[in-house]
Formats: sequence, structure tokens, C-alpha cells
Amino acid sequence: MSQREEEAGNFELNRRKFIGAGLTVGVAAALARTTGEFSAFASTATSADELEEATIAGLQEGMRGGKWSARELAEKYIERIEKYDRKGPALNSVIELNPDALSIAAALDRERKTGRVRSPLHGVPVLLKDNIDTADRMQTTAGSLALAGTHAPRDAFVAARLREAGAVILGKTNLSEWANFRSTHSTSGWSGRGGQTRNPYAVDRNPCGSSSGSGVAVAANFAAAAVGTETDGSIVCPSSASSLVGIKPTLGLVSRSGIIPISHSQDTAGPMARTVADACVLLGALTGVDPRDRATQSSRGKAHADYTRFLDPAGLRGARIGVARKFFGFSDRVDKLMTDALDAIKRAGATVVDPADLPSHGKYDDSEFEVLLYEFKADLNRYLAERGAGVPRSLKELIEFNERNREREMPYFGQEIFLKAQAKGALTDKAYLAALAKNHRLSRAGGIDVVMNKHRLDAIVAPTGGPPWTIDLVNGDHFSGGSSTPAAVAGYPNINVPAGYVYGLPVGISFFGRAYSEPVLIRLAYAYEQATRHRRPPQFRDTADLRV
Repeated sequence: MSQREEEAGNFELNRRKFIGAGLTVGVAAALARTTGEFSAFASTATSADELEEATIAGLQEGMRGGKWSARELAEKYIERIEKYDRKGPALNSVIELNPDALSIAAALDRERKTGRVRSPLHGVPVLLKDNIDTADRMQTTAGSLALAGTHAPRDAFVAARLREAGAVILGKTNLSEWANFRSTHSTSGWSGRGGQTRNPYAVDRNPCGSSSGSGVAVAANFAAAAVGTETDGSIVCPSSASSLVGIKPTLGLVSRSGIIPISHSQDTAGPMARTVADACVLLGALTGVDPRDRATQSSRGKAHADYTRFLDPAGLRGARIGVARKFFGFSDRVDKLMTDALDAIKRAGATVVDPADLPSHGKYDDSEFEVLLYEFKADLNRYLAERGAGVPRSLKELIEFNERNREREMPYFGQEIFLKAQAKGALTDKAYLAALAKNHRLSRAGGIDVVMNKHRLDAIVAPTGGPPWTIDLVNGDHFSGGSSTPAAVAGYPNINVPAGYVYGLPVGISFFGRAYSEPVLIRLAYAYEQATRHRRPPQFRDTADLRV
């Protein structure tokens, strides 16, 4: 092992000690850092800072031209993680670094020298959410101590696809534990294993979840892009909260095999990046029919290996965009940003249909939760049974583990969702089947499809969410509003794009539409992004330092 590889391994060991110490001291102390400390770290330039806002295309150009190698890129991103994630503002977004990242990058450099470049991701560092299996020396834990110290028996399909594309899996990101499906009073971005992830735009603010670490890490330029997962809002909300582009794909476009589940009716993985173009590169690498996930059979003939070909700066010209107005009204300042967004969409040549509300708005919230409870128990039991020795083998055993380790696993909130799920019966129960049928009827034919047919729409838009709220481990999340549910329940695609800032805090706009309409949504989202260019990098400030 080289000296640099040993240093990377030592950094990971020290990082784990740091996380443990942080939990012992308490999150409140970490949040009490002064604005001066944040400013000092933000103003100290290092070689890692040259990667700030670097695009995948820019990284490839640099490697082609000899500016840096894949190994040097990995080293620079690790240096940046050390500087801003572990120290300084202590964003706490990367739960574990890949101890083999540097050797993998060096092997990809050797391939490049022979003339082999696998894809646009060749040699590019990416991060994975810590509920995505990797058959390597990294753990996959969903942030839970119940799975800590154990390893997955094989790669998730998406991890294998990234390796085939030549991406360097740099590490795993923290998340809301069990993808935010443990407690109704949870704090997004907190896990028993990883502690609290903090928003890089204001470090006492929440990063939203459950793909909290993926969003923060990409926003803070700790990797070129990351993979998140969503059941309802867990890609688009953290993307909105960290001024990112997040694509929640159509159910079946991206395989879920090897991903710790909540619901086979709604779960999907997807890209999180700083630009629409980068998100498209990552999305193309993730798609493919997987024999281990039957849902991917529906993507045959509908998936694309290259979504960048749908990028069109004039893509809004002649489009018809509907406004889901019932998702507005929870914040005057967010409404103002949405008004500005709609004006930009009109100036870009689109026709805006306002309102274009979903007739089933708010009519299936209860049935959605009912389905998730049933499927979580069934799907998690199946996953744990295949995971191997050393972990709880069922949801029942997981509940028992949490009770035995209450002080470490449940210091701030409990596991009432786990208990509700455990009380559910089999997936043959009439209550489950009726709720699932209701969800699909109201979200699809009685929801997105009917309003798009009526108004001949290319997409529907709405605010993704409000400005990030303050971290509150006592009371839990203060979620103000959002629009993720229709596309999530329908299994339809949804793309978040930065829409501006409220007192320096990011807010996003969602473009969602019919099943497998990713090419259309990408064209519209890219045109909006290019017309507005709202994204700006975070400065790791405290809320007291924010300005209008």
C-alpha cells in the first residue's frame, strides 16, 4: 500500500472516531460554532478548492489534457472533505470513505493511458447514499448501528453500473436513518451511526432528507455527483435545500436491487448533481434492465444510455407548462420565487396554464402511508434475510435491537413507524390491496394524467419545498410544504432545479410529468436552468450571517 493510500485509510479511521466523539459531546455543541470560524475556513484556499463547481465535462477535459489524473482528483476531493466536512463547519455529510478509492482511480488512469475511456464518468469521483450496497470494504448501514460493522454480499445494480462506467466510488453519504421511515418526529439528516448532517448554506439549518448527505456533499463540492434514493421527496427535497438538480426517475428506470428498501411501489434511486447536464450523465449510467428487479422490465425500449442528448437551451419554446397552484401558499417568499420562475418560463417561450391543479390533490395521503407500512415490513424482511450473518434478520429483530440500544439509537426520537409497520399483515391483505389501488388510481389516471390530458401539458410545475428549517432534535422537522407526493405515489419522474434563495437559503422548483417522460422534463429543466442560472456555491454560514 502506498503512503497516500495509508493516509486515506488513516483519515477514514480518524473520521469514524470523530463521528463517535461528536455524538458523545452532543449536536448542540457542534451547532454553537461562531460565524467567525465558518468564515475562516471558507476563506482558506487550498488545491482542493480549484474543484469548486467543477462539472463532469470539465473534469474529463482536465484528465484528457493532463491537468490532473483520476487519482489526483480523488485526493483533492478527499482533501476537501477533510477540510469542510470533518473540520471547519463539520457538515458531517460523508459517513465513510472508500479505502480503495485511490487504487481504483490509479487503475482507471492506467486504462486511460492505453486509450480506453469507458464513459463520461471514467475516473470521476461520485458518492453513494449509505443504503446502497457495495461489495467492498465499505459498510452499508442505512445509518443504523444495527448494521454497523457488516458488509453487503454483492454490489447493488446501480453500484455495479457505476463501476462499469469507470466512476470512482469515493465513499458513502450520511442519511436520515432508515431513509426517514423510523419515526414521525425525526430530524432529517440524523442517523445513529452518522450523527447530524448540516446544511452548507446555513449550518444550523436542516439539509432535508432522506438523501441528506448526498445533497450536502455535492453542494459542498465533495464529489462531482452523488446517488440518492427517494420514496417520497428524498431526492428532490434535499436537492432543493442544497440548491442542486435532483432527478427522481420513473419507477423501473433505475434498479432497486441491493438498495435497503421502504416500498417497492415507490422506491427509486436517482442522480443528484450541481447541473442538469451532470445529472443526465449520471442518470444514463444508472439505467438498465436488471433481472433482480422486475420493475425494470417496463423500461425496456424506454431507457436511454445518454440523456445529455435531450439538453436544449431553447427547450421551453412552444412547451405547455401547468401550474399545480394548490401546492403554493405556504410561504409568501417562496410564492414570489415561483412567480419569478413562471415569468422566466414564459419569457423562454412556453405557455403557462395556471392553475392546472390535480383533481385528487391531498386525497391519498393516508392510503400512501398505509401502503408504505405494509411494504416496508415485507420488503425489509426480505432484504435482511438475504443480507447475511451479523445483522437483525427481520423488522421485529431490528425493533428489539433499537430497544436494547435505546441510548445510542433513540436519544432524540423513537421508532413508532417501525411499530406500526410490524403490526401490519401480509401483502395479500384486503386493506393493503385497496390502498394500493386507490393510490395508483388517484395519482395516475385521476391525477397527473388527467390534468396533463385536459390541458395538453408537457409538464407540471410547483415549489419543491420551502427554505431549510432550523435543526431541532427536540421537536423534529418543521417541514413547511412541498409537492413531491403526486409523482412519488404515481411512480412518475420529477426533477428539481434551483429556483433562487430566501435570505440566502435555497428553494427549488419541480418539473414532473408522465411515466418515462424524462427526456421531455430534462429538456424543460435544462432550458429553465440556462435561462435563470440560480445556483451558487454555499459559504458555510450561520443563519445569523444570512443576508436578504
